[in-house]
Amino acid sequence: GEEIPILIADYVLYEYGTGAVMGVPAHDSRDFKFAQENNLPIKIVITPESGEIELKEAYTEAGIMINSAQFNGLNSQEGKTAIIDYATAQGYGKARIQYRLRDWLISRQRYWGCPIPVIHCPNCGTVPVPIDNLPVTLPENVEFSGRGASPLAKLEDWVNVDCPRCGTPAKRETDTMDTFIDSSWYFLRYTDAKNEDIPFQFEKVNDWMPVDQYVGGIEHAILHLLYSRFFTKVLRDRGLVNVDEPFNRLLTQGMVQGLTYKNPETGKYVPAENVIYKEDKYCDKDTGEVLSFFFEKMSKSKYNGVDPLKVLEKYGADTARMFILFTAPPEKDLQWDDAGVEGQFRFLNRVWRLVSEYIENKPKQVKKIETFSKTDKDLRRAIHTAIKEISEDLEGDYQFNTAISELMKLSNALGDNKCFASPIYREGIETLLILLSLFAPHLSEELWQALGHSQSIHLQPWPKVDPTALIVDEITLVIQILGKTRGTIQVPASADKSTLETLALESEIAQRYLEGKEIKKVIVVPGKLVNFVVV
Repeated sequence: GEEIPILIADYVLYEYGTGAVMGVPAHDSRDFKFAQENNLPIKIVITPESGEIELKEAYTEAGIMINSAQFNGLNSQEGKTAIIDYATAQGYGKARIQYRLRDWLISRQRYWGCPIPVIHCPNCGTVPVPIDNLPVTLPENVEFSGRGASPLAKLEDWVNVDCPRCGTPAKRETDTMDTFIDSSWYFLRYTDAKNEDIPFQFEKVNDWMPVDQYVGGIEHAILHLLYSRFFTKVLRDRGLVNVDEPFNRLLTQGMVQGLTYKNPETGKYVPAENVIYKEDKYCDKDTGEVLSFFFEKMSKSKYNGVDPLKVLEKYGADTARMFILFTAPPEKDLQWDDAGVEGQFRFLNRVWRLVSEYIENKPKQVKKIETFSKTDKDLRRAIHTAIKEISEDLEGDYQFNTAISELMKLSNALGDNKCFASPIYREGIETLLILLSLFAPHLSEELWQALGHSQSIHLQPWPKVDPTALIVDEITLVIQILGKTRGTIQVPASADKSTLETLALESEIAQRYLEGKEIKKVIVVPGKLVNFVVV
């Protein structure tokens, strides 16, 4: 029964919804700002469950309804349903699902794009190009001026045709389709790319689809991905595909950022070659002005890009791949750092030396192992731990950076245990290369061939984890006195608390530091440490 003022605001979009909106200044950021600027009252109708709210900004989360008559105390999600039911019962309105899709204008006044297969006839009007005359191909004798209408409109020999229906002189459509038309179904074409008669065969597209993993930029989350779903569902309704969704999983990768230098006074960006380091500051070498520096999305105008060809020339493609995959998870932004590139280059060189040294020193005949030594067990554990961890990183959320960390651990284990005559060592070298081949395919292939293999490394089966290799016989137990670490000892992994206390007490470390002291308490953390509290 309360009166509500009607206000005119330029931020209300007439094409959105009904064009008139209910202002809720306490719970919509734009309404909140409008109310503040115009000194309008702001009535809170939803509070957090804690009941505390301080409106420095709009509260847009779910909560408990207040100032809402008979709906007070309801959860705001439940309140929506209750209010709709009440409005329906009172005859005020009813529930409705509103789709916010708008018409898609697909025509573009440019050369690049699929020609729209339409002919404009003065007698017949708009006439589709007959199927026998498809596809309409773009002419190649086009001139680009960057001015006026589409370049196609100037090609009279291409534009002027006879109407396929009545034979009257007519004109082709010179607009081309939005390229989103192509990207909305290109994944279906990949399943039957060489078919010259139809877009794709039903059997092939349904054998391959849906896409298991789709990788794309976040900027495509609305248009391209929405259109792809729309196309797929239309084709499903026509019986041309039997999938409901085109993609099972989506990964939106982060952006590559470059180190950017900027003059804070003028706002102008400065190329890296114009920057000097002077008195603990980065300065413009021409003007001497102090520059601010930060990482920002790579752009020519900001002079913060990296020439991929120079990176390939200096380090090779494998190093570039390793750096990009190691520096950040794929969904996060990546900051390009030359020192990080150097680090990956050194790691790959270490792998090269490791394999080369093995090839030089490997025995002509590898001995068979009847029982594993401690060195063999430790190395096998490192090998199969790497297989397990990397497999999980790849099958889960594509944590390539942690997978590469595991490769580094395995290479360190091989470097520390150079038992060339052991078959375990050869297993470790070959496993390292197979695991590495996903990240550094060229180096891995070359070293694989150098080991004497004739078949490509990329045709090898993925290594399987041996659970028995992961079993730990001994663990490292930390000895502490009054919380301060004094050393470590090796103990059986299966030892209970009492045994750990005894072994720690009998150790040379404890004997040395406990001499002449009274033990008041012993704290045992199984599998980790024993701490002696003394006076």
